Parts: sequence; C-alpha cells; structure tokens
Amino acid sequence: MTAKPKLCALDVPGMACDEPRDARVSCDRCGLVHACGMSGNGSVAFADMHKLVEDIGPFRSNDHVFKSGEPFRTLFAVKSGMVKTVQVDAEGRAQVLGFYLPGEVVGLEAVDPGVYPCDGVALESTRLCKLPFDAVSHVAQREPEVQQHLFRMFSHAIAQHEARSWDMGADQRVAAFLLDLSARYALRGLSPEHFHLPMPRSDIANFLHLAAETVSRVLARFREQGMVDIIGREVHLQQPAALRALLKDDNA
Repeated sequence: MTAKPKLCALDVPGMACDEPRDARVSCDRCGLVHACGMSGNGSVAFADMHKLVEDIGPFRSNDHVFKSGEPFRTLFAVKSGMVKTVQVDAEGRAQVLGFYLPGEVVGLEAVDPGVYPCDGVALESTRLCKLPFDAVSHVAQREPEVQQHLFRMFSHAIAQHEARSWDMGADQRVAAFLLDLSARYALRGLSPEHFHLPMPRSDIANFLHLAAETVSRVLARFREQGMVDIIGREVHLQQPAALRALLKDDNA
C-alpha cells in the first residue's frame, strides 16, 4: 500500500476537519521541506530539524504574521490560506509586494537587512510552519543539500522580482497574474485551472499597479470572451492558452 503524504510538518489535531484538503499541500511540495526534516533522506541533522518546526495559527483575515521593522528570526511556510506582503511608504501609501500560496516560503526578503522590510498579512484563515532561521543556517553549514536548497529559494525569489514588468498593458498584466498563480498552484500539487483568490480586487490592482476598476473591467472582458469564469473569488481558467497568447501578442 502506498503511504499517504504528510499534510503538514507537524500532526495538528483537528486540521483535517477545519481545513479542506485541496487548500493544503503535502510536505514534499513545501518550500521548507529540505530544511525542516520531512524529506526523509535519513540524515540525522534533517531528522532533528522537524523538532524545531512550530505549527502556528490559524491567523484570521488581516492578522499580521510579522510587521515591518521587526527583527528577522524566522522563516514561514504557508500550510493553508494565503499571506500577502505589504510595504508602506513615508506618506502612508501601501504597496502590495506579493502573495504567498500554500507551500511557499515567506520572509526571505528579510535575510539581508536583518529586519522584516514589509508587513506579512493573512488574507484568510491561514496556518503556517515557523522555522528559526539560525537553526536552518546552522544545518546549512554542515549539509550541502540544505545550503543548495536555500540558495535556490533565494535565487527564485530574486528572479520572480526581476521578472515583473509594468510595461505591459492592463490585459497582459492581469493575464500574467492569473497564469503565474496557475503555475504556482500546479507546482504545489493543486489545481492549475480551478483556484481560490482570497485577496480583494483592490489588492490585485495594487500589486499590478492598476486601478481596481481597470482590473474589474479586464476580468469582465475575459469572462465575456470565455477565457475565465469567476464566481465570487473562485476562478476557473477555461482557456489558459488564450491568456498565454495575450502575452505573446504583447511581446511581438
């Protein structure tokens, strides 16, 4: 009989009851798997790491996971729900920097400055794995696999940031946003065509540097053209190839 994948780094009583299975990821698809000890590679160091992982939550909508300026000590992996990062400038203007899905790691941007440069905010009921970064670094010094995995995570975070382009039109930005979420959900073993958007349209617009009305108009146009179906905050990508064609047309 094939063993079932673990659904979280720690066995959390009641989790199967209050969190739908399709909203979570198994540990082998989590961004922290090689650091928390759940990879099952037989290493004593890895085997001990999971003892340091702490299950925290649930955080409710708009609860802070961390706040800008707080000392950086911890990485977080989203187990269920979603987290957004937000930076507020001197004039009090908020800029959404990113959205983190189940299995993704939050807090990497704090490693260099030593403090969290932004707020981490739950968008809905959210559970997290919490892992002290000093412990990860200590293991990484002895375990090349952990070190390489950390480097990959840092490189991926930098590449994602540098790949963002605000030179595209509104239709292309929204299409790219939906396709990016689709690919990331697929990477975590979740559906790439049916997924939940817990963030309000205003957050999507802020992230894409567009007006909320513009995002609503673009999504309405996508629905009319049969490319997507959106009911409330549930999304069905009906024609992902058509969305990708929009990006190709923009680059032509």
